[in-house]
This record gives sequence, structure tokens and C-alpha cells, in this order.
Amino acid sequence: MTSSDRASRQSRVATLPPRERILDAAEELFSREGIKAVGVQAIATRARTTKMALYRHFATKDALVEEWLRIVAADYTAAFDEAENAHPGEPRAQLLGIARFIADGLPGISHRGCPFINSMAELPDRTHPARRLIEAHKAGQARRIAGLCAQAGLTEPDEAAAEITFVLEGAQVSTQNGSVERAGERLMRIVEAVLDRRSVARTAR
Repeated sequence: MTSSDRASRQSRVATLPPRERILDAAEELFSREGIKAVGVQAIATRARTTKMALYRHFATKDALVEEWLRIVAADYTAAFDEAENAHPGEPRAQLLGIARFIADGLPGISHRGCPFINSMAELPDRTHPARRLIEAHKAGQARRIAGLCAQAGLTEPDEAAAEITFVLEGAQVSTQNGSVERAGERLMRIVEAVLDRRSVARTAR
């Protein structure tokens, strides 16, 4: 982020209500420094408010973490919805649209990491509300991909969905750790290959 970008963000955030300023500050600090490394006071200071005001909106830090991740999950869900709206009745095109969304987001992940991957590493307790939210979100995405695979008439749609999900998740991890070059290009090629292979198998029956 350049100095002009930072200035633009700060001027925009300054006009937000306190709750939104707190969430914006949490998003920036959690993404940059991690959940455990960031204290409530640092978030309040970044949001230009007080700890007391923060606790009026979020009873605990855990509640703030959960709400931040709920917003992140909503962004991913919106991408699925956008693919559906852009290609109504075309499940294959929708699947490719979802893959493109992930591929296009990889450069950001290379700098900041995936918020879900990072958060799960810091939340080993599977009963933590934020951890449960992530797992429910991921399960919901997998079901939605499986539904699209079935609509596309792919062979063994659940297996096709597992392959596609594996590639989407793997591309993000590989980008985050820098182990694979041109991950976005490879992601798109592999998803297209899965769709082609399982479509051909269906036709051949």
C-alpha cells in the first residue's frame, strides 16, 4: 500500500461510524500482525476510539475476531453469488468464475496471507466461535461447489467438487508460502482440466 493509498484509506475510515472503524482497524491489524499479536488497545487506538467504546460494540476480543471473519466469509459468498448472476443456468461457467475470483485474489494472499488459513493456525481450539465459523463457511462452499458440479452433469459430482476445492485451497496455501510460481494460471488450468475430464467421462457413458 502506497502512502497515497494509506492517506485515502485513513480519510475514508475517519468518516465511518465507530463500529465500522473498529472493524476496519481489526481487519488491518489482524491481517498484518495476526490475531494474538494484536491487543484491544491497539485496535481502539487505530480506530480512533477507546477500549470502553470498543467493548460497547463487541463484548470480547473473540467476538470481534468472529465478526471480522464473518465479513471475510461474506465476501467469498458474494463472489459465488456474482458468478451465479453473471452466468445464470451455466454451472460450468460459474465454477470457472469462482476459480477466477480465487486466482485474481492470489497476489493479495502472497503479501498478507489467507485470513482463514492464518486464523485457523492461531485458533487451535475447534470450539472457538471463530473457528467454528470458518469450518461452517468452508463446508458451505464445498456443498455449493458440489451442487454446481451436479448441475453441470459431471461424473461423481462430489468427487469433482473435492478435486476443485482441493485445488482452490491448495493454490492459496502455495501462494502464501511461495512454493509454486504462477499459481493463478495453474489453478485455472487444473480446474478446467477437471471439468473437461469429468464432462468427457459423462459423455462417453
